[in-house]
Formats: sequence, C-alpha cells, structure tokens
Amino acid sequence: MSRSQHKLKPSPRPLFSCGMFRNCTMSVLSPRTPPNTAASFLQPPPASPSPSPAPPATSQPAAAPNPSSSSSSSSSSASHSFTQWRFPLHLNQHHQPPPEPQPPPYPESISNQSIDLTEAFHSAEIHFADGDSRQAVSLLVQSLATADPPPPATAGVIAGVVAALRVAETARAAAKVFLALVLAEENRRPALEAGAVAAAVEAVASPEAGGTTTVKERTLAALELLCTVEDGATAVRGHPLAAKALAGAVEAMAGRGRECAIGVLAAIYGGDWAAAAPEEVVRAVVVALQGECTARGRRKGAQLLLALKETAPGC
Repeated sequence: MSRSQHKLKPSPRPLFSCGMFRNCTMSVLSPRTPPNTAASFLQPPPASPSPSPAPPATSQPAAAPNPSSSSSSSSSSASHSFTQWRFPLHLNQHHQPPPEPQPPPYPESISNQSIDLTEAFHSAEIHFADGDSRQAVSLLVQSLATADPPPPATAGVIAGVVAALRVAETARAAAKVFLALVLAEENRRPALEAGAVAAAVEAVASPEAGGTTTVKERTLAALELLCTVEDGATAVRGHPLAAKALAGAVEAMAGRGRECAIGVLAAIYGGDWAAAAPEEVVRAVVVALQGECTARGRRKGAQLLLALKETAPGC
C-alpha cells in the first residue's frame, strides 16, 4: 500500500475530545458514586465483576474536598435527619422497661376493715370507760367512714355513744356514729337495751340538740330504723315526749328531717294504733302534706291519714 493511501485514511479520533466532558462522564458513571436515575437505566452494567462497595459511614477526620464523597455524605446525612424527624426511634438510648403497676391502696379487704374496726371499738370502749367521750366518738367517726355496713359493736361502745348523744358538746359526732351503727340490724336491739330511744327522743325535743338541724335529722333517721325492731315502735310510742317532739319536727323541719319524722309517726301510729294518735300529730301531718314534702314523706303521711280515717271515720 502506498504512502498516499495511508494519508487518505487517518486513524479514527474519539467522538468526544473535550477533557471536561470526559471527566464529567467518568465521575457520573464511576462505580464509587451512585448514578442518577436516567444514567442507571440507559447504561449497561459495568465490566467490573465485583465493584467495591461504598465505605461505611464512620466518623473520620476531615479530608480534602471531593465532589463525589461530599455529595454522598450530604445525601446520607439528609436521609438520616429525615428519619429522625419522621420516626424518632432514639436508637442510641437504652430501652427502659415500663414500671410494674402498683396495686391500688383502696378498697381494702373486708378482713382488714373488720380488724381495724375491732381495734377501734376496743380503743373507743377504753376511752368511754376513762370518761373521754370526745376522743372516743372522734375515733369512731374516722373508723366508721369506710365501713358499709359496720360490724356488730360491743355493748360498751353502744352505751357510750348513746350517752354522748345526750351531751351538747358531743351530740353532733355522736348522732353521726349512732346512725352509722344502727344501719346494721345486729346493733339495733343492743341500742334499744342501752336506752337509745329515750336519748334520741330527748335530742329531737331539745331546742338545742347540739346546736344544728343535722343532729336532729340523723337522730330521726336512726329512730325510724329502731322502729323496725320488735318493741322499738312500742318504746317510742310509750315515751311521754315522743308525740310532741315528732309533731314539732314535722312542722318545723323540711326535707329529710320532715320525711324521717313522718316515717316515725307512721311507724308508731299506723295500723291498730291509729286511734292513739294525738290531735297535734294529725294536724302536723296534714300541714306537712299541704306544704313542701319529699315523695317518701308524702307516701308515709298519706298512709298514716288513711289509717286514721279508717279508725275514726269522723276525723
């Protein structure tokens, strides 16, 4: 082949001779930097059988700025920041197990209440024997606050509470304890034997009665419970101050006090004893039904007036 022919066929030159473009292409398609979406879709896989993996992200001293490494680290840090903001897992903190739930202090078991009340009854009986009725009644008020209903009380405790109901200084607390005790049927007959009817009627008849209407309300409620026991209504009906005291309570009191007073009158003068009801009792009940009265008070009063009408048609 001649020399001229060699000159007519020069060697093929690369399609792109720009060094800048070659560097950009090499950096984009370099296995050490993640290619963008379009390049990875169009470019065939690299010839290298096992490309070296990217180095793990560890804390290293600062190096010379590199475009590819700086882009990769910024992308990694941005992704990590988004993960922490969106999913705050707190991986660097130790997992603390939740505290074990503690059992609630209330309600106490029935056995514990019985033990505490037994000790309180014993202590109160000692205070009553020593003449310290105020301390004994205060102890019983605190002890009976969580008992529903209270267990049977000792005879000394019941006698001490009945005696404290007669004293103006301890009447308020004693009336509260008295009502709490007779809520239990086991304590009603011992209360009758301790003279509770006379003390209660005197407290209702007294203009002072501890100085508050609450004392009379609680005493009337306890008196109505005592009337449910055999001989209880008989004891109230036989007291010389009962009719006048109860009629005065019906006229002067309102709400629960009037209701309980009518309930006691219906218990002692209902049925066969309607004829024994004094005129002042009938008048008080009629006036109460014409004024403000609870539904239960009206029902009890209507039963009493019906019994009076059947016994004395001209009434």
